[in-house]
Amino acid sequence: MYRHIRDLREDNDLKQWQLARYLRCSQRSYSDYENGRTSIPPRILIELSRLYGTSVDYLLGLTNQKEPHPRCLEEQQKPWKPVLSSVKDQ
Repeated sequence: MYRHIRDLREDNDLKQWQLARYLRCSQRSYSDYENGRTSIPPRILIELSRLYGTSVDYLLGLTNQKEPHPRCLEEQQKPWKPVLSSVKDQ
C-alpha cells in the first residue's frame, strides 16, 4: 500500500473520485493504485507529485522527505496549491 499517497489525499480533504477525475482515470483504478493492488503508471506518479508539491520517491515510500529536489521545484510550470483547489471544486 502507498501510505503517503493516501495520507496526502486525506490531508488535503480530497476524495478518491476527485483525484480520479483530475488524473483522468476511474475511481476504481485510483483506489487500486492507492492500495497497492496495481502498479502506478509513471504519468500518474508525476501528476501526483506536481499536485502535492512532493517527490515521486516520497509518494512511493522510498523516503520520508516530502520536499522534491530544488531543481524540480524550479521546473514546475504551475504552483500546486491552486491546482488542489481546482480539484476540490470539480
